[in-house]
Amino acid sequence: MRVTTKGRYGLRAVLKLAEQDNRKPLSISTIAAEEDISPEFLEQIFYKMKKSGIIKSTRGPGGGFSLQKKIEDISLADILEAVGEPVMLSPCSTEGAKKDCPRTGDCDAYGIWQEVTNHLNDYFSSLTLKDMLEHKLVKL
Repeated sequence: MRVTTKGRYGLRAVLKLAEQDNRKPLSISTIAAEEDISPEFLEQIFYKMKKSGIIKSTRGPGGGFSLQKKIEDISLADILEAVGEPVMLSPCSTEGAKKDCPRTGDCDAYGIWQEVTNHLNDYFSSLTLKDMLEHKLVKL
């Protein structure tokens, strides 16, 4: 599994929004400058996140983007899914694998890929922005 730039930048940008104590909207240009992300690329990412209901936009002076949901209601899985980064270790771990691959019934590795993917999805679904902000992760 490899999380692309889109997924990494999406997480960084949403964490930046979540760090706002006053939940005041932030502009794309502010987030892009602080996180060293291309504003055009961030705009594409935010379009997808807005469409998925993770963030919202406010127009006018003082406008920008803010979280649509509470930080305890947004998981890492939600963010990755919103930007089009599903957790998938191998083609065997997709939903259609059983019908697409004739070997799934005879393949000893099929169950392993499914189980590992399920564990990752469970972990990513349980890890919220609140957890990340409260530093409940082991730092190396």
